[in-house]
Amino acid sequence: MPRKIIHFDLDAFFCAVEELHNPALRGQPFAVGGRPDERGVVASCSYAARALGVRSAMPMARALRQCPTLQIIPGHHGQYREKSRQVMAILREITPLIEQLSIDEAFLDVTDRPEKAGLLARQIQQRVLAEADLPCSLGVATNKLVAKIATDVGKAARKTSTYPNAIQIVPPGQEAAFLSLLPAEMLWGVGPKTASRLAELGIHTIGDLARWPSADLARHFGQNGRDLAARARGEDDRSIETARETKSISQEITFSRDVSDSRKLYDELKQQSERVAKQLKQENLLAGTVKIKLRWPDFTTLTRQSTLSVPTDEAGQIHTLARRLLDQNWTKGKAVRLLGVGVSGLQPPSHQLSLWDAPNAEKARKLEDAVNDLQKRFGPEIIHKGRDQAGK
Repeated sequence: MPRKIIHFDLDAFFCAVEELHNPALRGQPFAVGGRPDERGVVASCSYAARALGVRSAMPMARALRQCPTLQIIPGHHGQYREKSRQVMAILREITPLIEQLSIDEAFLDVTDRPEKAGLLARQIQQRVLAEADLPCSLGVATNKLVAKIATDVGKAARKTSTYPNAIQIVPPGQEAAFLSLLPAEMLWGVGPKTASRLAELGIHTIGDLARWPSADLARHFGQNGRDLAARARGEDDRSIETARETKSISQEITFSRDVSDSRKLYDELKQQSERVAKQLKQENLLAGTVKIKLRWPDFTTLTRQSTLSVPTDEAGQIHTLARRLLDQNWTKGKAVRLLGVGVSGLQPPSHQLSLWDAPNAEKARKLEDAVNDLQKRFGPEIIHKGRDQAGK
């Protein structure tokens, strides 16, 4: 029996939620994102704005030049999270085999359901619209690769200034034929560089790629060449991952104006370290590596990292190491465009601290727990740690 996989995608999700709270936005060109004078980017844009050339991830200043009548709406992420939870609960009533890719996207394995996958897709679309008042598009196929591409094709085929509400079904056995005429760039694993190299070989469509000898692709692209050949034939045996392992946690900010003041940089680094530590605790993880990310005004970007002697979830230890990395890689007075703190090498607590680190770590943990409890009960402003004295 072939599998029945559905790819689910909420159409222009942030914009759709904003329209629920402000119906006057419907049919208007607007974008959700940051202010153009603060280097904001487009997080999402309405289909009316897309028809005028606005795209997600576009700098907001450029979007305004593209569409001078564009309305800019600040994001309301609490509302987006709440709506996402409502929608994902609907999907879990269809099947527990759900792989949530993001706040507005998921795969469903409905192989064990007796209904045809296309019928289930229509039922999902109708329920999400009726119960959450949100539009969505779905792709149906025998695997994740083709289902995702089916969603993209279905959306693109609905030339409209409003939500596509598309459903694209690829019957079993028709995967290669469905993919054949599509641009090679639509295939997972084909980025701009690979697409350019494929074009040099005369490979422009997924069908061209499927017909090319696998051994020759492997000679040009290594193992990725063999993988591309299999994907071009519509082959994908990946299963639905109902739980996704957290690989890293990070926080970063692009400043509205380049920052060269050490106090502001140190304060931002401290706040980011605290937010990273808070997420580590929420996910019951310890970090073995701390890294920072720096971007200069000319967009040159560097990352530097260092490994902890003992994994931690303590904000103070993360901040200390991040501060050291910053001091080693930033010259005082040099302007900074972006600053970020991240952790990786994540693992669950083993409670096997070294003899020398255990007392101090336990004291720090108790102090952090007490601070977190006070902030949870009385708000984040109730208590703060002392400010760093360095840089004054």
